[in-house]
Amino acid sequence: MKILSVNCGSSSLKFQMYEMPEKEVLISGNFERIGLENSFYSYKINGEKTKKEASLPNHGEAVKILVQELLDNNIVNSLDEIKGIGHRVVQGADKFDRTVIIDESVKETISELSKLAPLHNPAALIGINAFEQYVKDATATAVFDTAFHQTMKEEQYIYALPYDWYTKYGIRKYGAHGTSHKYITKYMQDYFKENKKLIICHIGSGGSITAVKDGKCVDTSMGFTPNAGIVMGTRCGDIDASIIPFMIDNGLTSKDIDTAINKESGLKGITGGISDSRDIEDGIKEGNKKCILAQKLFVRSVVNYIAKYYVLLNGADAIIFTAGIGENSPETRMQIMESLSSLGIKGDNEANNSRGKFTKISSSDSTVECFVVPTNEELMIAEDTYELVK
Repeated sequence: MKILSVNCGSSSLKFQMYEMPEKEVLISGNFERIGLENSFYSYKINGEKTKKEASLPNHGEAVKILVQELLDNNIVNSLDEIKGIGHRVVQGADKFDRTVIIDESVKETISELSKLAPLHNPAALIGINAFEQYVKDATATAVFDTAFHQTMKEEQYIYALPYDWYTKYGIRKYGAHGTSHKYITKYMQDYFKENKKLIICHIGSGGSITAVKDGKCVDTSMGFTPNAGIVMGTRCGDIDASIIPFMIDNGLTSKDIDTAINKESGLKGITGGISDSRDIEDGIKEGNKKCILAQKLFVRSVVNYIAKYYVLLNGADAIIFTAGIGENSPETRMQIMESLSSLGIKGDNEANNSRGKFTKISSSDSTVECFVVPTNEELMIAEDTYELVK
């Protein structure tokens, strides 16, 4: 059965098609700069990448080109072969605790929740509507980044604010990266052949830490928005909330502050412009003091959440590193493990010297096993969609 996984951004469309249940990737690719000048798209088949320039005034045009490429490259002989299309949706709030088949009611709710994810939910809806126009008979599903975190207890997701802010405005912790955390949880269930207490570190340009017990989320670091939690590439993570009215009193607008804490803070804010972890590591080698400081702040923020969740879980069986930094930065992983030595956690230098593949990186005498596990949100989307279509 052919299943298409789709992730629409405001100016992009990423896709990956699988033959299910074999999990075979038939084609993957990305449309970029949709609605902008110099737009283009690329796709990969059997490891061979093709890039083409194209006018992409909207997502509908991108979908039109995509379905034609599927036909031209004999990925499908007819669009009827596509049985399911899974759409990544960032914000499902507490309305959805699992992947659902999309109908008009679901689309209305996604639209209503756009106020909580103004950049992401509208883009998802655009993609949903565009695919409905061109691939009419496929079952469409919505896979929510927030769904996995809906097992948190009230004392974990509620803020110590006036309670009617929650009941009237929906202000509470929702989390994010749930599709990745769900994938890692299932992967480790298969590895251990049972449920274990996990601390999953999804750390990339954006990052979140999640505590998992009995296969369910107990707590997660991102909050009402993805800005909360650890230090990130351009997001500040946890800060004293009173900084915001203080800066408004000093002449900034709420929009100025929103831009600053989401796009100009984190690693970028500390270094004065460097947001990529690889560039931070290069700067450290050159003795750049701001890069050294930024890395220390980043590592400390991750360590603080791991330690917090270690206590919450009453001990952990495994710590998982995933996403861009988690999978590809041995230096950062080792710094994190060394900072957790008081818990008896020990890294294995030789095993840790790997990138982008499943590896156990803790030493044999470590009290907690540590692993690198490459995440695969697209496959998780396809698996969820396949189960609903089937």
